[in-house]
Amino acid sequence: MTETMSRTSPGSTAAFIALDERWSTHNYHPLPVVIAEAEGAWVTDVAGRRYLDFLSAYSALNFGHRHPALVAAAVAQLGRVTLTSRAFHHDQLGVFCAELAELTGTEMVLPMNSGAEAVESALKVARKWAYEVKKIPADQAEIVVAGSNFHGRTISIVSFSTDESARAGFGPFTPGFVVVKYGDAQALRDAITERTAAVLLEPIQGEAGVLVPPDGYLAEARRVCDEAGVLLIADEIQSGLARTGTLFALDHEHVRADLYTLGKALGGGIVPLSAVVGRRDVLGVLKPGEHGSTFGGNPLACAVGRAVIELLSTGEYQRRSAELGAHLEARLGEFVGHGVAEVRGRGLWAGIDLTPGGPSGRETSEELARRGVLCKETHGTTLRIAPPLMISREDLDHGLDIVADVVTR
Repeated sequence: MTETMSRTSPGSTAAFIALDERWSTHNYHPLPVVIAEAEGAWVTDVAGRRYLDFLSAYSALNFGHRHPALVAAAVAQLGRVTLTSRAFHHDQLGVFCAELAELTGTEMVLPMNSGAEAVESALKVARKWAYEVKKIPADQAEIVVAGSNFHGRTISIVSFSTDESARAGFGPFTPGFVVVKYGDAQALRDAITERTAAVLLEPIQGEAGVLVPPDGYLAEARRVCDEAGVLLIADEIQSGLARTGTLFALDHEHVRADLYTLGKALGGGIVPLSAVVGRRDVLGVLKPGEHGSTFGGNPLACAVGRAVIELLSTGEYQRRSAELGAHLEARLGEFVGHGVAEVRGRGLWAGIDLTPGGPSGRETSEELARRGVLCKETHGTTLRIAPPLMISREDLDHGLDIVADVVTR
């Protein structure tokens, strides 16, 4: 224990929050809850109070906290080897990539760490493919993206964000991106030119408030890309890996992407792990030295990722999300008109728009935390609900009863 921690008497909620506010950067505005332990769908704070987790770390905890199979895989690998760098082969990488390709029905895997890294990697690959295969003139490739997107917070990614809080003070920005309205297939079609390399979309926009596009939009996006000879990149970092009741959110429209970006739940809530998966002729444009990461595809992450793949391969979590998601949708629908303006979602993922003029999303999140349910607001008046997929129906209803007490009036 450091001298600083000793002076502030850690152990109390206030003391830990004071440490955070003094020593860590203020790029987040967390709820006043200090979590010390967690298991399944429940977390416990430093004072011993339990909370139901209705956020799941933005889908990173799809399998709940400390899933036994995932912890066992991590512990076993910790006793063997954790990091080699990609200067050498190791015995987990090839099998992880093969198993992930089989699960996702793709041909090649580029493992990375964070979701933003996966998106950056996909953008680089798409540009290189455009120059080498499509023969777009050097430095002229464009990528079409959707407004209200969230793909991370690197300089290149915030360059095409429409959220001013993500952009203000961080310019100059990376060129080469064209922004169109999300859900508008004609706007997407009109934006594509001979310089277009790819279209990057979230099948469901999470940070924007769990926005589900109009029926047929994703299938039309696929048709537009096919006609123009451009790549379709699906950002499934939040929406994928069973969150919406299918492996990918794209699967609801029976659409396949050329590249998928994966992350969050791929690391099982234990380690950062992301990947770009897709066509061999696209990912195959990368040659040694052109892209990399010291920790990308490390043995510990691959071992945990393989255990995640095994859980998903049974289809159990996809079924649970679909079945409990139907129950979630029905219950949330009862809130509309009673302090709730609109509810959107798919599977165990929902956005609740609070009625204007009432408590803000932040105030509502704080009140829910006081009552033992953890979720988070976005864009001021929207609550996001995303419990772990292993949650019991009893616990789900318990949490929804509390949500109803707080938001309906």
